[in-house]
Amino acid sequence: MNTRPTWDQYFMSIAELVSTRSTCIRRKVGCVLVKDKRILATGYNGAPASLSHCTQETCLRTSRDVPSGVQQELCRGLHAEQNVIIQAAVHGVRTGGATVYCTHKPCILCAKMLINAQVVRIVYKNPYPDPFGDELLREGGVNMCIFGEDCGS
Repeated sequence: MNTRPTWDQYFMSIAELVSTRSTCIRRKVGCVLVKDKRILATGYNGAPASLSHCTQETCLRTSRDVPSGVQQELCRGLHAEQNVIIQAAVHGVRTGGATVYCTHKPCILCAKMLINAQVVRIVYKNPYPDPFGDELLREGGVNMCIFGEDCGS
């Protein structure tokens, strides 16, 4: 009996671990950028480096009662997908042809960034209410897969 995880299981478990570093009070998201079965970068959501972490009092989305999936710019934090791309850039890592494993489906802002970063595949675990991101990813030729389904890895 083989108890080894599949590659998708392995990288998603790492994305889940990465999410535990999140400083967001509303949603813990982790992301892993992978190419040729090697981790290129990781990212989690939260305030930019050297800024104060979010609190109930400083969360713009909470204080303005902004629902998930809209007005993503009303947030002091960066999304995990944004941070994974930034970390790759800071360290001079090429992202073209990579796969992203993310605990949550990307929003439209992250979808646009992932398309331009030339990510070819996204495996996500939890839904996110932003159908416009899905449309752009399909149009951009990015393969999207819900974790646990047949993702063709």
